[in-house]
Amino acid sequence: MKKLRHVLAASTALCAVGALAACGPVAATGSDADAAAASDESITVFISGDVNVQDLWEDGLIPAYEEANPGVTVRTTIDLHGEHDQQTVAKLTTSTQAGDDPGYDLVDAGFVTSSASEAGALLEVGTDTIAGLENVPETTIEAGGGFGIPYRASSVLLAYDTTKVDAPPETLDDLLAWIDENPGEFAYNPPSTGGSGGAFVTTVLDSFLTPEEQESLRTAADADAMAGWDAGFDRLAELGASVYQGGVYPNGNTQVLELLGSGQISMAPVWSDQFITSQESGLIGDDVAYTQIHDPSFTGNASYLGIPRTSDSADTAIDLVDFVLSSEGQQIIAEQISGYPVVDLSTLPESVAEAFADADPTALRPGYYSEVGSEMANAWDQRVP
Repeated sequence: MKKLRHVLAASTALCAVGALAACGPVAATGSDADAAAASDESITVFISGDVNVQDLWEDGLIPAYEEANPGVTVRTTIDLHGEHDQQTVAKLTTSTQAGDDPGYDLVDAGFVTSSASEAGALLEVGTDTIAGLENVPETTIEAGGGFGIPYRASSVLLAYDTTKVDAPPETLDDLLAWIDENPGEFAYNPPSTGGSGGAFVTTVLDSFLTPEEQESLRTAADADAMAGWDAGFDRLAELGASVYQGGVYPNGNTQVLELLGSGQISMAPVWSDQFITSQESGLIGDDVAYTQIHDPSFTGNASYLGIPRTSDSADTAIDLVDFVLSSEGQQIIAEQISGYPVVDLSTLPESVAEAFADADPTALRPGYYSEVGSEMANAWDQRVP
């Protein structure tokens, strides 16, 4: 096995929004009001996810874009962990129906992007709209359904403490057996709080489904296929006594990493990009390595942006997206959060191309269709803890 640093081996492997201010803790950040008022134009990026995604925009992409585009101010609105997805989709849908600007011009939020596209609330995009998409594989673009704009990718891996684990599990069955045999040493977060736990749950559920049932749940809400989850949820419930502290589930991807970094657990599913960032910051020590299980593997996917159809600044949002898909933008993503580039590696600096030569977002095993993912998270809440 390899230690995870700047280079990620290709791993077939899942991924995750805000609302009206009255609905929850949504914070607006970025340049101050005076600067925004003085600029020629101000646009807002809506972000749902963990702190690392917020930092990517506020410390990396936005400063670089503003430097290259004097007179444009980019602000952000944050909903950490996407606690208000449904309200945000409703706001986008209502704004579209009324022909009103929704209050943000670019959306970086997995569930919101997919749900808003289904509701007709996002701008339809393609290579004729977003020039940067010309360097993105067609299969990755198609997965966005004509509305989502791929801009980075990542996968869920199995991280483990090499001082406690000599030979990590290689298959899902091996992993489940290891959890049973090492009570308290494994943790994952509820699917509703982050994609790393969602990948673990999805993978266990998939192990009880036929390939046809698995595929159907990636494209639609198939009630018959979801009925096949019973055996998987029973197995997850059985595991409860063997996970961290006999049934404690950390709140989100970051808390899982903190438990791993502090030595309170020995093994956990983690996002590739978050793990690298945590190891570089010192949260995760050098003694923690990674592997990818198989039969089946964990899930992975590209992350997609969306442009609200009734945004008053759609043209500027398109320009920002083109920057994100440029060589400079993709290099920022690779270096700051170790996200897999989604563009042709030949368009990137040699150092980045070499580091991600095996990271192919088109080869990642995708997670469930958005509505199915929500049903899965709700079912987990009711049946597992």
